[in-house]
Amino acid sequence: MKRLILSLLTALSLTASAQVSTMVGDRVAVFYPKNYDAANHQPSPIFVHELTPTATQLAANWQLKPVFTQENGHSIATINVGDADLYGTGEVYGDLRRNGETIGMWNKDNGLYMTEGGKRLYQTHPWVLGVRKDGTAFGIIADNTWKSKLTTGREVRFDSEGPAFRVIIIERQTPAEVLQELGQLSGTMEMPPLWSLGFHQCRHSYVPDTWAMEIADTFREKQIPCDVIWMDIIYMDGFRIFTFSPEQMPDPKKFNDYLHKKHFKSVFMIDPGVKVDSTYFVDQQGMAGDYYVKKANGENFVGKVWPGDCHFPDFTRQDVRSWWSTLYKDFMATGIDGVWNDMNEPAVFDGPDSSMPEDNQHGIASPAGAVEVAGSHLRYHNVYGYNMVRATRQGILTANPQKRPFVLSRSNFLGGQRYAATWTGDNASTWEHMKASIPMTLNMGLTGQAFNGPDIGGFARDCNGELLAHWTAIGVYFPFVRNHCSLEEVQQEPWAFGEKVEKVCRTAINRRYRLLPYVYTLFRESSETGLPVMRPVFMSDTEDQRLRSEQQAFMLGADLLIVPRWAENPALPKGNWKTFTLEQGDDGYQARLSLREGAVLPLANLSQNTEEYSTDSLTVLVNLDANGKACGRLYEDAGEGFGYRNGDYADYEVQAKAEGKLLTVSLEQKAGRREHPVRWLRIGQLVGGKVIYSPWQKGTSATAKLKK
Repeated sequence: MKRLILSLLTALSLTASAQVSTMVGDRVAVFYPKNYDAANHQPSPIFVHELTPTATQLAANWQLKPVFTQENGHSIATINVGDADLYGTGEVYGDLRRNGETIGMWNKDNGLYMTEGGKRLYQTHPWVLGVRKDGTAFGIIADNTWKSKLTTGREVRFDSEGPAFRVIIIERQTPAEVLQELGQLSGTMEMPPLWSLGFHQCRHSYVPDTWAMEIADTFREKQIPCDVIWMDIIYMDGFRIFTFSPEQMPDPKKFNDYLHKKHFKSVFMIDPGVKVDSTYFVDQQGMAGDYYVKKANGENFVGKVWPGDCHFPDFTRQDVRSWWSTLYKDFMATGIDGVWNDMNEPAVFDGPDSSMPEDNQHGIASPAGAVEVAGSHLRYHNVYGYNMVRATRQGILTANPQKRPFVLSRSNFLGGQRYAATWTGDNASTWEHMKASIPMTLNMGLTGQAFNGPDIGGFARDCNGELLAHWTAIGVYFPFVRNHCSLEEVQQEPWAFGEKVEKVCRTAINRRYRLLPYVYTLFRESSETGLPVMRPVFMSDTEDQRLRSEQQAFMLGADLLIVPRWAENPALPKGNWKTFTLEQGDDGYQARLSLREGAVLPLANLSQNTEEYSTDSLTVLVNLDANGKACGRLYEDAGEGFGYRNGDYADYEVQAKAEGKLLTVSLEQKAGRREHPVRWLRIGQLVGGKVIYSPWQKGTSATAKLKK
């Protein structure tokens, strides 16, 4: 059926004298230019399933229609969007509101965002979210992997160096509904392992392995919660991927066993470049299978990266992805818990624009059916990292079929949230980059990439205590929470700048771990719907024009408002949001937290890691609405494995209600068969910026004297 639909569309587009439009879902239209060639674009990496035309015709009042043109050998699609506010567009340095931008869609290793002002970074996401003045919203997808440029304004313009491409437009009443439809079309992230939502500590690199062990020990000694220690490239033997340095990492299994005993997980880096070395098992297999990207003349392409001369696996090919996935079995058997794919734009030190030549060839050595379509690097550059993480995720699943994979990728493409989390690349330890990390993370969420965040503290240039304190105090509310810096810079662990900064960081990280019941529930919601975990404040009231450009304050989910202490005159949503603190005293750094009117917020007791984390004792903060009611959701599962797919989870509705002089909070399980035999609850009422707690009560409900 899929092949039939594809052939019909191709034939139709080739013979039509004008563009073709059709509906492919409820208020989702696809537009084909008259010279559309499906073989140059399909199957699309963006969509979970190929778009299937419906019998519904395009509505007569349909507003947004692309105009397709050819200019100087480029394929252009232009959509007149009027005075809408524009967001999304993937990973770009700059403001939350994307109007008036020119964005390069050609993945680049762009350290410190210095090239092109950070308007062309490590990832490409041909997607624009628009919000009109009345709050209605639309989404635009250019289904195109070829080298391109996106310009935003009253007209959204996609300018591609490849063949004519199709455009998909979504129309909805709200931005949230558009994002949910994007999730339906391009997929949502799988539920990550619970440990990946904790605090991560990384450096380029913690070697020898004894240094990494000392870092782990220090976290435990100082009672600063942490779940993951990361290993950058220096653990390898001469930068050969899937190997370990005899000097720096002599016994990786012993090292990982040590971390596991301390309740840490480990994530190790794997780059795509395979060192050219006839004695090296990975290169031997790659050469024997003819698995590498080719030059235009058919020879294997060789480019310099960390190991020196390298070959590059041709991840467009299914047989290459299958081979790559087999390399993880022995690697993961050492006890490694997650994998970090870096340099996969792909970065090539001596290549044009620090990458591969555009006329490199993909798929030409593959057997029939092993690659979707053979083609040039001009087509496949932007999905090189995307295809790499597809293979990596499969390799981890094959090696550990009972565990949820965790993959972090520097490069990705629209739809790649199905395979990997991401971060915003090699930022700088500056106040400007700290502040910019908020709109960058928000817009990635508005592009379907819910699991993302920056390097807290900054990767390059020396951090200082004041900057680390403030960055950690907001960074703990990002979906991905990792402190990471370069080996050449000063250390920036939470304790690196003295006792004052250490206390600030500990307090902030403590907040993250107390918020885990809420955060984990948000990740479940995102995996189901595609809604972002971290959200711009305008999503709380899409008709309030004041909120459209706000990029200091942000929301975690729909119920928790985060205002950094350095924020100046932030535009905040209207309503009875109640501000509270989770500590005694005020260090002057912690973000101000406010709970939405009519919402409840589940909190855990403090733990030092997610293995100790428990919701046996649950605190529920309450902000009643004008009718004396509040509600929320709590999702629980094993935190690991795939039992939740078969009902091993519990989804609770949390209800709060004032009756007379009493406030009652109750948990009612609405879905799932997972049981929680012992539960202790207490109620936290928000009064005058403080939290007044009831005594602990055993059961699924609790009462307290109502406070005014």
